[in-house]
Amino acid sequence: MAEIMVVEDDIYLREEIVNICVKKGYSVSSISSFNDPENEIIEAKPDLIILDLNLPGKSGFELCKILKMKTSSPILILTACDTLSDEIKALGLGADDFLTKPCQPDRLIARVERLLEIYKRMRNIICAEELLWDIDTGKVIFRGIEIVLPETEGKILRILIEHYPNIVSQKELIQSLWGGSEFVDENILQVNMARLRKKLSDAGLKNMIGTARGKGYYVEVSR
Repeated sequence: MAEIMVVEDDIYLREEIVNICVKKGYSVSSISSFNDPENEIIEAKPDLIILDLNLPGKSGFELCKILKMKTSSPILILTACDTLSDEIKALGLGADDFLTKPCQPDRLIARVERLLEIYKRMRNIICAEELLWDIDTGKVIFRGIEIVLPETEGKILRILIEHYPNIVSQKELIQSLWGGSEFVDENILQVNMARLRKKLSDAGLKNMIGTARGKGYYVEVSR
């Protein structure tokens, strides 16, 4: 069940938006105090944020900018501000959609569903430039080449992609894969890394995994 956060200072309108979303099966929370709204929203980790622009304290514009820097949640602006300049400013700050009040419930839900679907697809794909990892299928995709990796090799590549373009140390990889080196052979990472490199090379993706001597491993995609 998707979690929606409503950020609206008008209590009657806030309750109306909450009820509309609840009737469609969403779990909904809201901000009632605007002393520290961004931290409350960030801690809640909602799947989508419905945000007003005219708020006490920080404006919706300020909140939008902060939230886009600190969260990965889509932001749907729902506001009485109906000028083109307001819409352009909000979208320029990272808002994903913009609706003006009053808004028909069906229109609001349609926009909510669209954003949730878009972000659901995005969350199931992680990438390092043109190198893609499909979380649902375990498939690796690069410039038209598609391969499916065994579980451990797939986990290694996923960790490297998630940290791209940074180097991931051997210690970090071992901790992520096996919970530490206490109960695994010290060569286990090298063995699995060699298998991963061979499978990638056999599929035409040679030299995809780089080694930083004494530091760790990284994904190399700029070729």
